[in-house]
Amino acid sequence: QVQLVESGGGLVQPGGSLRLSCAASGRIFRVNAKGWYRQAPGKQRELVAVITSGGITNYADSVKGRFTISRDNAKNTVYLQMNSLKPEDTAVYFCHWAALPIDYWGQGTQVTVSS
Repeated sequence: QVQLVESGGGLVQPGGSLRLSCAASGRIFRVNAKGWYRQAPGKQRELVAVITSGGITNYADSVKGRFTISRDNAKNTVYLQMNSLKPEDTAVYFCHWAALPIDYWGQGTQVTVSS
């Protein structure tokens, strides 16, 4: 079964940067959108950024201007470049591919922003 594998999380100081990657272990057809969600302790999972099959991007207001989502179709990978990180960005980050007939989720990668 195809899986999404995330990498790039870790501990970073406020103001620092991280780049998350999400690679599919095989081909996934009919992907309508690829995105990143995050879930902080005690909070609901929230959408961070999404890129559609047509290349349209959308971001949560809290990350606009700081995060950038991109993709490399040849590598079957989606990225999340996170700059100017804040303590409130601390969460487990999940990648999500909206495909037909099922959606795919990664296992999550921890991002901790702390001095």
